[in-house]
Amino acid sequence: MSERQGLGHRLSEHELSEIRMLIEERTGICFDESRERFFSTRVHEHLRAKGLSRGTDLLRAMRKSNVEYEALLERLLTQETSFFRYPGVYEAFEKRVLPELHVKKFWKNPRTLRIWSAGCSTGEEPYSIAITIADSLSFADSWNVEILATDIGRQALKHAEHAIYTGRSIAGVTERQLANHFSAVEGGQQVKPRLRKMVSFALMNLASPVYIGRMDGIFCMNVLIYFSEERRRALVQRFYETLEPGGYLFLGHSESISKMPVKFQAIVLNDCILYRKPIADELLKPELVTEGRA
Repeated sequence: MSERQGLGHRLSEHELSEIRMLIEERTGICFDESRERFFSTRVHEHLRAKGLSRGTDLLRAMRKSNVEYEALLERLLTQETSFFRYPGVYEAFEKRVLPELHVKKFWKNPRTLRIWSAGCSTGEEPYSIAITIADSLSFADSWNVEILATDIGRQALKHAEHAIYTGRSIAGVTERQLANHFSAVEGGQQVKPRLRKMVSFALMNLASPVYIGRMDGIFCMNVLIYFSEERRRALVQRFYETLEPGGYLFLGHSESISKMPVKFQAIVLNDCILYRKPIADELLKPELVTEGRA
């Protein structure tokens, strides 16, 4: 059995495999061969940070304590993210999706807009969604906007609820948006209460379905890559069922659902693909791919 050395911290291939299996068993998250190096590096970092010398000690701690288990999971899953990370996605949301939802729902009472940020990490994505809605939806104040932001990491959610951001995280925010939606506080820029009221944060494991009601839009950016093919299919099917007819699913650039059996319409706008759930009388039409500008 080969061993990987790390400044006196030892992890055998077997121990790495045990840790990988424990995580997949509990969360459905799968660190396959393509992420082997990343996985090994992060587990080594964690071992050093905890002052443990062997993988067996880490495994014992993770099995005994949820806090220890979650600490490693957080290290493996929390990625650097930022406001408006994929500008094309927010442009499509602003220019294509919100005007459509405005027409469809404006005369409804109550006038509600529900968006789910699935895998929201430290909160930049749901707050970017909230800023886009506040800045571009006609009569935004007269809407009941509910953004549900879920993640599996407790520390990431805590950061998101504090809503204080600095540096590269807010580099994509314009001066106008900064003035309208943030307040300077100790430690950075804090999202103003008006926007924070739109967003509810909740701990959620996407592999364990929870009923959350119907949604008008779902953002699930760069999350499917962590699941096995079988779980990806189940999750995309669940997204389809959760969306209102005419609702939209946004995925990361490298994620495709073209080979899956769900009946989304794929709409290509510039460098962005949106997946739209057809309304009843469109189900008979073939899946259409429309090209154009947002």
